[in-house]
Amino acid sequence: MEQLLINLVAGAVGGNATGKASPAFDMGVIGNTIAGLVGGGILGQLVPLVLPAVQASFASGNFSIGSVVTNIISGGAGGAILTAIVGAIKNRMT
Repeated sequence: MEQLLINLVAGAVGGNATGKASPAFDMGVIGNTIAGLVGGGILGQLVPLVLPAVQASFASGNFSIGSVVTNIISGGAGGAILTAIVGAIKNRMT
């Protein structure tokens, strides 16, 4: 559960950072946050599936700083990526 929360928070931060860094992707604070939460949650859950060593450390209960950093990076990246995609689509439609 902790990993999911880290992914969601990092995704929200990544989404807002992406939206504010590029006006082409900005959907406002609420839009950036929602896209970031979804992106962080999705990518944050997929990365441990792709990296079996990280997933094994989660399953065994052996938390390490590396696993937390992995969650922060994957959640933030997921939030940033989804915010950029949704923002670009939204802005092209208008």
